[in-house]
Amino acid sequence: MPASTAIITILTALLLGAMSPGPSFVIVARNAIGLSRGDGLATALGMGIGGVFFSGIALLGLYTLLATVEWLYIGLKVAGGLYLIYLASKIWRGAAKPLAFDATQTVLTNPRKSFWSGLSTQLSNPKTAVYYGSIFAALLPQHPSLWCYFALPPAIFAIEAGWYTIVALCFSSKRPREIYLQWKAWIDRVAASAVAALGLRLVLTAHKVGI
Repeated sequence: MPASTAIITILTALLLGAMSPGPSFVIVARNAIGLSRGDGLATALGMGIGGVFFSGIALLGLYTLLATVEWLYIGLKVAGGLYLIYLASKIWRGAAKPLAFDATQTVLTNPRKSFWSGLSTQLSNPKTAVYYGSIFAALLPQHPSLWCYFALPPAIFAIEAGWYTIVALCFSSKRPREIYLQWKAWIDRVAASAVAALGLRLVLTAHKVGI
């Protein structure tokens, strides 16, 4: 797989992961609904910074290992694919469940606190770390071009911060929020199907080193 294709696939997988319901989605939506649009946008910025952190760790930590230990590269591709299939099953099972906001959580009062809330939520979620590690291990070429190291972090920031900015804008407006909640089951199932297809592909092609 060419490096450019791998990068596009990685970014697509990360976008699907960001779009799946989870604590990050809930905290951004809750701040946008319960506080203000500015708080929601600040939370989205924190999510973007957290994504850059995870991408940097994944890039620096996995390259040396995967370049020298071929069996680990193959094993992580299988593990990454299985994790994606597991994640897709959870998204599918939860598609029909209404999106719940925890009213008992401490209410934030300003954008600075909302930013740190978003960043801490992103960094403290082990599933996010596993997801990034799985995606990079499964899709990053064993010998990526130098430009990949410079292109990925800002692109990932744009995806994470950009998606949650959309969430903040939508959930701070009445009509888009109602539309999402009305079609949540179908939206979640489409995302789950895409994630599962990617995971199945990774498992089936794991023996092809370099993919």
